[in-house]
Amino acid sequence: MNAMEHAHAREIERAKTKEIALRFLLRLFLMLVTVITLYPVVWNVYSSFKTNPEFMQNPYSLPSHIAVENYGRAFAAADIGLNLFNSAIAVIILLVVVIICVIPCSYVLARYRFFGSRLILGFFMAAIFIKATYIMTPLFLQMNSLGLTNKVIPYAALFAVTQFPFSIFLMVGFMRTISRAFEEAAMIDGCGNFRILTQIIAPMARPGIMTVCMLSAMAVWNDFPIALVMLTDAKKMTLPIGISSLYIQQGYYADWVALFAALVIVLIPTIAAFAVGQRYLIQGISAGGVKG
Repeated sequence: MNAMEHAHAREIERAKTKEIALRFLLRLFLMLVTVITLYPVVWNVYSSFKTNPEFMQNPYSLPSHIAVENYGRAFAAADIGLNLFNSAIAVIILLVVVIICVIPCSYVLARYRFFGSRLILGFFMAAIFIKATYIMTPLFLQMNSLGLTNKVIPYAALFAVTQFPFSIFLMVGFMRTISRAFEEAAMIDGCGNFRILTQIIAPMARPGIMTVCMLSAMAVWNDFPIALVMLTDAKKMTLPIGISSLYIQQGYYADWVALFAALVIVLIPTIAAFAVGQRYLIQGISAGGVKG
């Protein structure tokens, strides 16, 4: 009996040692992935404060002094201020369209059963795999025939539509986790469907709504292919297209540090939005993706 107990104890000890080793290797792997992911961002930030001779001499060294004038040249070389304004307008319009369209549609598909409801939901889920770049030619021809190219607001509305499939899929999954008892109690108190949606469901689905808004806003903020086709006028370009133009210009002038400064300007709003809403983002994706 003692030999069996000792053997069992050794087995438990080996299992614990193996688990500790696996945890250590997993953490080491995650640390390595984190360093690989963050290093280009950190390198871009500190390179934006170097002078061009410093960067040409050693691209990976730290700056000897802070060259803030690089950011001024970034604004002067390309119309970054106007690009920022256009991107901000695109984000605002997109959020308005997404909130007005996605929330009611998701609520109906999550709560009501009618002829074709499953087909409609399946259509949205299938549309997740159809990217706008796959149908860019008909999109451009249709927008151009309607006179909606080189206009920020129609571009933002078009991009919002491309976000509908995944947003509706996520919101339907999230709304299904909300108990029907709240709606039944509201109906007893005399609330109609619109009041139930706006005063009961929407506040309770705030993490999901925040998740959808953040993902959609970051998508249009970083969008390149659709903006490249739909916005060819220099005064209507968004930030990614403006940065691309700046990249071409700085390639001729060899003013790479100004390009890095422009990239930092683009990164700041995205990082700030994620830092503020990361709790809602993780909660919304978990609830919508697992229980949907």
